[in-house]
Amino acid sequence: MQVMVPFNFNEFINDVMSLVKSKVIPITRIDDAVSRILLVKFTMGLFENPLADYSFSNELGSQAHRDLAREAVRKSLVLLKNGNNTNPMLPLPRKASKILVAGTHADNLGYQCGGWTITWQGLSGNKNTRGKLLLIKAHKSIFNENPNAGFIKSNNFSYAIIAVGEPPYADTSGDSDKLTMMDPGPAIVTSTCQAIKCVVVVVSGRPLVMEPYVSSIEALVAAWLPGTEGQGITDALFGDHGFSGKLPITWFRNTEQLPMSYGDLHYDPLFAYGSGLVTESVVSIVAW
Repeated sequence: MQVMVPFNFNEFINDVMSLVKSKVIPITRIDDAVSRILLVKFTMGLFENPLADYSFSNELGSQAHRDLAREAVRKSLVLLKNGNNTNPMLPLPRKASKILVAGTHADNLGYQCGGWTITWQGLSGNKNTRGKLLLIKAHKSIFNENPNAGFIKSNNFSYAIIAVGEPPYADTSGDSDKLTMMDPGPAIVTSTCQAIKCVVVVVSGRPLVMEPYVSSIEALVAAWLPGTEGQGITDALFGDHGFSGKLPITWFRNTEQLPMSYGDLHYDPLFAYGSGLVTESVVSIVAW
């Protein structure tokens, strides 16, 4: 009975009262739900002190908080593919002549944050909150969201970092039976990874269809929704910190397989529950 009803709440109240009167919902169930909510509010002292404590407001968004958020990003990343055992792509070499940064999610703070950020359904763009982008702002990197073959060839890039994913959403607005990258993500991955070695970073709140592209991708990272501190992704890509995350959910091959759960008789995912490659930081490698 604990529900959030932002719309049509009057109708909801009337419906519940009708169901209680007709004994479809026992009044004890209502009392149980309400008492547990009130218990939390009484315990927190919200009736005696209903207003927020502003004494810590200056710490909101402080560097210490951002550093902790950046660490959380690094630890939540899941490395799903990394070249092969004898020739891994990650960590990326910093001594590259030129780096291509591409994709719909490489320069969009709103996409990094997802839904329930600033607004209910989230936002697109970089002007609604402060933070650090995944976009590598080094003098050797060039950003082009959707580069064509001529652009790639003429610039002689060492490799490409492509960030793709899905737009922000919340609740039923995110319901989908397709679970694909937003356009032109698939085309960017296909054309760029055919022309140059690439690492693809997937920014999403759930697994997306990747099987058609994974064979052409040199390295694949699930970044989930990193929030405002996107440079935690950069930290791992360049080896300042290693990858250690594991998949908390099965990554399907195609949506026809869904629903799919670990332990199913015909369990054949693209990446199994618990998958995740581990890498050492460059500092650890050098020290060893």
